[in-house]
Amino acid sequence: MKAATAVAACLLSSIVAGLTGCTAGRPAQLLVELPEFCNTPDGMSLQPDNSIILSVPNFNDERHPPLLMRITPDNRAEVFYRFPTPYPGLPKGVDRIAPMGIARAPSGDLYLADMQYMKDKNQKSRLWKLVVRDGRVEKMVLVASGFNVANGLAIRDGFVYITESVLEEDSHPLTSAVLRFRLDEEGVVLKTPLKDDPHIIATFRSHKDQWRFGADGIAFDSRGNLYVGLFGEGEIWKITMDADGRVKSNTLFARAPGRMINCDGMSCDLRTDRLYVADSAANAIQVIHPDGTVTTLSQNGDVADKRSGLLDQPCEALVRGDTVVVSNMDWPFPGFRNRRWQMPATLSVIPIDQPRK
Repeated sequence: MKAATAVAACLLSSIVAGLTGCTAGRPAQLLVELPEFCNTPDGMSLQPDNSIILSVPNFNDERHPPLLMRITPDNRAEVFYRFPTPYPGLPKGVDRIAPMGIARAPSGDLYLADMQYMKDKNQKSRLWKLVVRDGRVEKMVLVASGFNVANGLAIRDGFVYITESVLEEDSHPLTSAVLRFRLDEEGVVLKTPLKDDPHIIATFRSHKDQWRFGADGIAFDSRGNLYVGLFGEGEIWKITMDADGRVKSNTLFARAPGRMINCDGMSCDLRTDRLYVADSAANAIQVIHPDGTVTTLSQNGDVADKRSGLLDQPCEALVRGDTVVVSNMDWPFPGFRNRRWQMPATLSVIPIDQPRK
């Protein structure tokens, strides 16, 4: 009890004062320092060879164009794909791709969420397919246009699932959603208003107004249950579906007020069905256990030196073997423990317990 009280007190003081020394759980370590032309990393996709494709929207310093990086199996950072310029199919008022969530299809193609919400709130975001041949992007294919906030991605059984973080901009409570597309769909123009589009399979309500983002992180467990994190609420919802893919239930699965503040990018360890969730505001990685309980894998205060490898506004948690790889977005928002952007951009790594045999 004394240890728990001490951790709670340290977390509170860190939130208020931005201290650096407070840690909980296992300290994160540096996995890779990204090149100077990468300043805002985001989504990650694990590849069959244990490499990682990383989306880099470069929101912090737009003098550097967005791109995709590859983290090799031995943890070297190299350029995977530079988006062609002029950027393909840009809607009016948008001047660059904004790559966020990324997921690999069984074919090897990559699906990419292009989130234009910071440029234009009126359905300018898109879903792309990057056709990959022999380890290289051959072309970009527009799957769907007309999202407000295209964000997290998951792929299963011939479908790509995408979170729409702001379904109705002026709604109170805020509405958000999950949409689903067949992997062979292309050129879809979503309906206006977006809430009427038939690709929507589930909707959510967020009551907190501090961070008006709803559905964000998304992942399947080993049994085909779909989990969605509501960013501003700090909640995980569980969607069950029948054999034909029809939604049977959409229920609150996990929340931990005072511990889990945000639910950003996440992944599931299919060996244990534990979810690993990036808690951006708290500088933490949370673990959601199969019974819905929440524990903290790693947490630290505001970071003074990013080369330490400590968490710095984590936005994605990716299970890779017996570790969780963390993308540190370091894109400060009011009320976050992370208070300032600094270079270099980094990925962190945290060991996790090996599943019992």
